[in-house]
Amino acid sequence: MPLLKHGKPATDVWTAVTDPDNLPDDDHLILDGAALIERGGLPEGEAGTQWGVAWPNNRPVAELAPYLDRLSLVVLSFPTFKDGRAYSQARLLREQYDFGGEIRAAGQVLQDQFAFMVRSGFDALQVTREADVDAYDRAVAAIPVVYQPGADDRMTAFRARIGRVGVGG
Repeated sequence: MPLLKHGKPATDVWTAVTDPDNLPDDDHLILDGAALIERGGLPEGEAGTQWGVAWPNNRPVAELAPYLDRLSLVVLSFPTFKDGRAYSQARLLREQYDFGGEIRAAGQVLQDQFAFMVRSGFDALQVTREADVDAYDRAVAAIPVVYQPGADDRMTAFRARIGRVGVGG
């Protein structure tokens, strides 16, 4: 599947761990969220191993909080396009838990939702078609003015207006 990072095609360097007791020879490993909770932490990897977790959208991200300082990647799932719980998870990770690593959307990642995913805090999108790569810029630019603050730090219409007329003007 093609991967977009900050809107640009990227090579996926991450490997999913299927058995936490037999780690693959790789330095970017993704552990399943259930395995992380069941183990009570990350497996002991080689020095320099970067860890990611594939977090299900039906578990609170508060359960992930104790491990965030050791994670470089959180993959959030969109099992269907109608299920938007991962938007809330991404926003919580960015704003409440101050997670600075990569947040990746996986599953039913559709073009008309790209802009909302970016606003929620996703910086990587695992898309299903090559055509989605070309559509990214158009999809994000389709909403030129935003009214609510988001995890992407775009200036809201209100803040832009205050900047033009000054406070109290």
